[in-house]
Amino acid sequence: MPNKKKKRSKKKIIGYSLLTILVLIIGFSAYAYYKLQPKRHFQSVPIINSDEVKQKEANVSDQTVEPKEPIFNVLLIGSDERKGEKIGHSDSMMIVNVNLKKNEYHVISIPRDSRVYLENYGYTKLTSVQYVSQAAKGAKEGIEDAVKAVGHFTGIPINYYVETNYWGFLAMVDALGGIEMNVPFDVKLTHPWDKKYKNKIIKAGKQSLDGKMVTEIVHERYSLKTGEYGRQQLQQEALIGIARESLKPSNLTKLPSLVNSVSKFLLATNMSNTDIISLGLAVKDFDPATQVHYHQLKGEGKTMYDDVLKSNNSQIIIDENNMKEIVEKYFLGT
Repeated sequence: MPNKKKKRSKKKIIGYSLLTILVLIIGFSAYAYYKLQPKRHFQSVPIINSDEVKQKEANVSDQTVEPKEPIFNVLLIGSDERKGEKIGHSDSMMIVNVNLKKNEYHVISIPRDSRVYLENYGYTKLTSVQYVSQAAKGAKEGIEDAVKAVGHFTGIPINYYVETNYWGFLAMVDALGGIEMNVPFDVKLTHPWDKKYKNKIIKAGKQSLDGKMVTEIVHERYSLKTGEYGRQQLQQEALIGIARESLKPSNLTKLPSLVNSVSKFLLATNMSNTDIISLGLAVKDFDPATQVHYHQLKGEGKTMYDDVLKSNNSQIIIDENNMKEIVEKYFLGT
């Protein structure tokens, strides 16, 4: 009898121990989930000034701001950096104003050929800032300088930045199993990454596309009637397709593994994994038709002297009054 009692006692102890561990795990998970709720998680956000603010090793600014509402700006950069290289141009730039109170997202595309002043060099294209700075200072400081240049040029405080390139974007789309993208007009690939797609035409309409083809489409601009502005439309439609696909119930289980594999998709970011997860929670009821609002900057294409290249090239002179009006209305919530 004593042995049976001892066995029962051991089972009880093991049972209570397991129960205690389970309660602790559930409690910790509930606490973590509570903390990750977007309106709590983003109560304090970093701010990347246009001043020469040195970044910490983790790429997070040592300055933070506590917005009155959970609102912040994210700069998305697509680099043309090639495999094996450590420098590239900012080939595409979009700023997303995330308003978690209203569940609204305002997006503005910044033309890569916008004429800007680069200290110690003179006037050049915005796309060149990253390349010049990375060549002189290294990959990390180069992207930080590019982020600051965009913030300084637009007057928008940048809280977070995310940089990817051809292979990162391709991998991201393929990790989702491809996307459905609404192609707004016929696209002829005149300068494809993969030469076998030279002069291939993608017809307007809804298309089921893999990572390689999505990446080719958002890269094209030379064959488009509106050039850079047409490419901005293609990039916006690709982002909508990615958001819709990633938030499908069948793909929600993939999100943790996608977050853990973020280094495969991104070249640089100051967002932590918890930032990304929390942002994912914020867009769980995402409806791009009603929540996302796009804005394009007015500008005039001119042939201007480039002080970096020491020659004339095509640049875009942005209408500063138009830019100021858009920025003040939609991007200064922080």
